Amino acid sequence: MAESLFSLNESLYSAIIPLLKLITLTLIGVLLAHPKAKLVPRATFKLLSKLVFVLFLPCLIFTNLGQSITFKNFTLWWFIPLNVVLSIVIGSFLGYLVTIICRPPAEYVRFTVIMTALGNMGNLPLAIITSVCHSKNHPFGKDCEKNGVAYASFAQWVAVALVYTFVYHMMEPPLDYYKVVEENDFDDEIQDEEYDTIIRDDNELSMPLLHDAEWPGMDDKEIDYSKTPFVARIFNSLLFDSLRSLPELGTLEEGQENDDLKSSRCFPEPKVVRKIRIVAEQTPIKHILSPPIVASFLAIIIGMVPELKGFVFGEDAPLSFITDSFQFMANAMMPFAMLVLGGMLAEGPEEFRLGIKSTVGIIVTRLLVHPLAGIGVLVLADKLGLLVEGDQMYRFVILLHYVTPSAILLGAIASLRGFAVQEASALLFWQHVLAVVSISVYIFVFFKFLLMSSLI
Repeated sequence: MAESLFSLNESLYSAIIPLLKLITLTLIGVLLAHPKAKLVPRATFKLLSKLVFVLFLPCLIFTNLGQSITFKNFTLWWFIPLNVVLSIVIGSFLGYLVTIICRPPAEYVRFTVIMTALGNMGNLPLAIITSVCHSKNHPFGKDCEKNGVAYASFAQWVAVALVYTFVYHMMEPPLDYYKVVEENDFDDEIQDEEYDTIIRDDNELSMPLLHDAEWPGMDDKEIDYSKTPFVARIFNSLLFDSLRSLPELGTLEEGQENDDLKSSRCFPEPKVVRKIRIVAEQTPIKHILSPPIVASFLAIIIGMVPELKGFVFGEDAPLSFITDSFQFMANAMMPFAMLVLGGMLAEGPEEFRLGIKSTVGIIVTRLLVHPLAGIGVLVLADKLGLLVEGDQMYRFVILLHYVTPSAILLGAIASLRGFAVQEASALLFWQHVLAVVSISVYIFVFFKFLLMSSLI
């Protein structure tokens, strides 16, 4: 009895200590950025966030993923990107149930689904893995950090691709919301200026670090239709005989007239196909190639070619001095990322119009229900033989996809789209505050679950 109690306390200690380290770093960030203290200006946190994004995080991904990946591992790790898709599909279903039960305002239905569906798969899982691996008595072996960061990095490109396709279009302003703005009897130029003013005012009310906390430079990624219900307007025009109600669609990009001429010379392009093509052309898929994703692709290419890997990685490698330098910078990712998160949370939650019931529904579903679904997915995948046998870190990373709060990147997308910025800000604040408890509990549950499964 005493031995089992000691084992329980030891597992609880091993699960909570890594979170306490992250909480301490986050609280330091809160103190530094708090409006009353003003020890560090906001601009400094924005620059620090960009440094994490373009330097520390890519170095962490490149050094760990490049050393771990091989062609064999690439074929074994296929379930990790698939699990990202599964987690978002399950989260979307749970988010739809939240909309049925909690009945948010009509314009926030898609927003509710997305905020429930997409978890933080960027800095936070990497910080948790790094903190866990630097603690004693973790169950993941001597290559804990290298393997854990490699697995988490292998999933990031899928999450980013889904953000700039599925999430980007789901977060566009609802058509009815946009019509309220369009009802003013201004001419087109004045109306556009008024709408832009509304967007700017909304963004100024949001937390200043919201869109820079994990994905800086989002403002530079805005396209012509970022802040309009582009998809809804296009497909609603199916009710009409032509696209003449949307004349601007004919000039979306140079050379489109030639495409239309070619289409008329051969076979006429079906109306639905043309609309799908226009939406695809206006999807900012090119923005996927960010520094962390580029680092992931380079690490995969180099890691899978033995000649290149031997030239870059290893103590005797000719370029080992470069990878050692990268490793020094990679070690700074976790503490600085947590400081930036603390700076984002320093100003507290925003006022929002989503409603208490819907807010609670999203938080409870994301932090408490979604992780249970992740355990179910892991058990089923293990029984079907889809996982790497005997690799507990592999399983832990899969479970982390389900336990994290909503992605900070959703706040950046809301800012880019000019809709629900305050609502995203408030939800991200409360989720990251309450996630301190939920992640601690679930990491303890995961540790016990993984230890029990390894004994079976």
